[in-house]
This record gives sequence, structure tokens and C-alpha cells, in this order.
Amino acid sequence: MALTGLEIYKHLPKTNCKDCGFPTCLAFAMKMAAKQVSLDKCPHVTPEAKAALESAARPPIQLVTIGADAQELKIGNETQLYRHEEKFYRPTLLAVRVWDTLEPTALSARLEAIAGLTFERVGTKVGVELVAVDNASGDAARFESLARQAVEVTGRPAVLMSAKADNLQRAARALSGKRPLLYISDPQQALAAAAVAKAENCPLAVRAESLEALAELTSKIAATGLEQIVIDPGARGLKGTLEALTRIRRAALKNFRPLGYPAIAFTTAATPLLQVVEASTYVAKYAAIVVTDLIERWQLLPVLATRQDIFTDPQKPVAVQPKLYTVGEVGAESPVLVTTNFSLTYYSVEGEVEASRVPAYILSVDTEGTSVLTAWASDKFNASTITKALKASGIEERVAHRKLILPGLVAVLSAGVEDESGWLVQIGPKEASGISSYLKNQWKN
Repeated sequence: MALTGLEIYKHLPKTNCKDCGFPTCLAFAMKMAAKQVSLDKCPHVTPEAKAALESAARPPIQLVTIGADAQELKIGNETQLYRHEEKFYRPTLLAVRVWDTLEPTALSARLEAIAGLTFERVGTKVGVELVAVDNASGDAARFESLARQAVEVTGRPAVLMSAKADNLQRAARALSGKRPLLYISDPQQALAAAAVAKAENCPLAVRAESLEALAELTSKIAATGLEQIVIDPGARGLKGTLEALTRIRRAALKNFRPLGYPAIAFTTAATPLLQVVEASTYVAKYAAIVVTDLIERWQLLPVLATRQDIFTDPQKPVAVQPKLYTVGEVGAESPVLVTTNFSLTYYSVEGEVEASRVPAYILSVDTEGTSVLTAWASDKFNASTITKALKASGIEERVAHRKLILPGLVAVLSAGVEDESGWLVQIGPKEASGISSYLKNQWKN
């Protein structure tokens, strides 16, 4: 956890020499606690104090890097138990598993499917980041071959999973420079796998049957000099895994270093629907990587949507730029719809307009990123703000008519908007899902 100014002050010389540029050591400590100045500004801090401060100030969860160059991914460095306290910074990585026991046709189809697991949601591209290569056969040659193929076909960094350290070494060397995550499933081989990870410059994921055994194992691995560690508590199933992930996060935030590493979780439910529930739960609480057997787009999109919603700043609504947007080949007779600049609201409207195939203008009013009803209730979406946005957008020079479509939930604003803007207001559907039908069947220019 972050150190307070007083905790930092205890390690400083307390001479008030002003060589750091601040009048007192306490003032310097307060600035350092606020991350406005670094420790190297104090020329008189002792090596012992510097080591103690750097160790204490280290994030409670180790930063781990997977992949290299343009495919580099980072996990860890989280500092909060509850999202509303600040926010979660590094989105959970999703890995879809392939096995080296699959026959060639099924394997190729699965890899091609993983390669296509990219979506666009509320204006942002989301997708699966990793391919998990499972050495289910136990054969080193097959494992090595699949590792190469998986990375080449999917274009994603790999999680190499095996019970044998020698097999991990062979597959890691086949992906030299690509920095895969090595996952050793046999705790007895963990130290041998740690030696492989150090030699190949790769991060290592380890598992144990209990958190106590896991803490003991990570301490031994850390003693070898390997810091890039990911931990698997060994639990399987929703209840046990959720409990283990929560205990790991709590221990890490209390600076219990042996569990201060990002965690990996596996979905194991018998049906795809329950695996979706599992994966979404682990995204929320507190997996850094989720390995799943899910492969269909409809199965993974809910998990990705959950992740996108969880890893946003709850104090800063996700917003689009407030301005006039066009959908399709608009003209002088195209309809004009009004909505807010909350991204989910805007993209819901845009998607329905696209589905209608009716070219239209969408006027996004600045409501500080809040939805229609929230903005109306807080008086950010009213006749004045709508009229102001309308005048500033230049829409009056782009259309021949003076008709505006308001969301049905705020029909009460229609008279005020007509009085202030001089435009005729038409009341649209209450839900975005009704826009397509409304534009095709009810809109009259």
C-alpha cells in the first residue's frame, strides 16, 4: 500500500537542510507521499532508509509482463480491494485454451476462431488477448509444434501449460523472444520451471493445493531471483476459486509478499453458460488472467463486456465527444435525433440507427457523460442545453426541415425545446431498441 507522509518522514534525515528544495523534511515527505517528488531529490537519505522506503513503497502486487514488443501485456500493480475506492488499473487478460491432443482439423478451426475473437463495444475494440496451449498429451514435440502454430495463427502471446519443466523449456525456446507465460501444473516441478523461466526470460505461473503451500512455494522461487510470478491457488469451481482469489488480494494489500503476485483462474463448469458466469466472476474478483474453454463469440462477449465495465473509473463516466454525428449518407431531409454523450447511450442509439438503414444525424449533448434520465434528473439535459447544442452544431445549415426527435423518456421537455429552439419536436421511442422501427415506419420528414 502507498506510504503516508509520516511513514516516509520516519526514514528521512530530519535535518531540514532544504537541499531537496523544500523547507522541511516533513514537507518533502508529504510531497513524496502525494507522488509529486521522488526520493532521489534528498541527497542525504541513507542507503538503509532508501532500501526500506523502496521496499515499502513497492506496489503490493508484483507487475508482470507477458509478450514482447507490440504484443506486450502487463498485469499486477493493483492497489485496491474495492473499485469505488479508486479504480482497477490493469484489465484481466482472457486466454482461450487449445490442447495438443486435438486432431489437426479441429485444432486449426479452433485457432482460427481464437484469431477472430475481437469485438467493438461502445466505440472500443475488445477481445481475447492470450492463447493457452495445454500440453495434455505430455509429449514435448507436439507441445512445441502447437506452441509455434498457436502464436502464428492467432497472433496472440501464449500461456504455455505443462506438468513437465523440460517440456516448458522446449516450447519456450521455440518462442524465443516472444516472452510467453510458462505455467507449471505440477508443484513438484516448480523450482525446475523457475530455472527455465529465468533462462528463457519468461514469467512463470505456479500452483499449489493451498494458499499456505503457495506462499511457501513463491518464497522459494523468489529466493532464486525470479520476480515475474503469477499464482494459481489450485482451487477449481466458482465458490472455492472466488474465496481463494479474495483471500489472495486481501493478503497482498496487507503487504504479505509471498502472495503479492497477480493470480490466474480457470473456468471448469460443465456448460458454456456456467463458464460465462465463472469467467465474469473472476474478472470482477480478482483474477489477472482467466483461462477458459469458451470459444463462441456469443459466449465471450458477455465476459468482455463485464471486464470493460469493471475496469473503468467509477468516478468518471465513459463519454463520447459532444457534437453532431452522422450515420450513413445523410442529406437535407435526414432525421435529427438527440441524445446524451454517455458512451453506452450514444452507441446504443448509433447502432439502432445503423440497423434501420435510414441515414440520420445524432446530436450528442454534453451531459458530463450521464445517461438520458440521469442527466434530465440532474438538469443537465434540458431545453437550454439541447438548444445550445443544437445552435452550436451547425445542423440548421445542413437540413431543410426543423424537426427534432427527442428520447421518449424525456417527452416532458418537448414544449420547452420547441419554445427555446423554434424546432418542432417529435417524440421518439423510450428505449433505443425501438429506434430502428421508429425511423422506418413512423419518422415523417
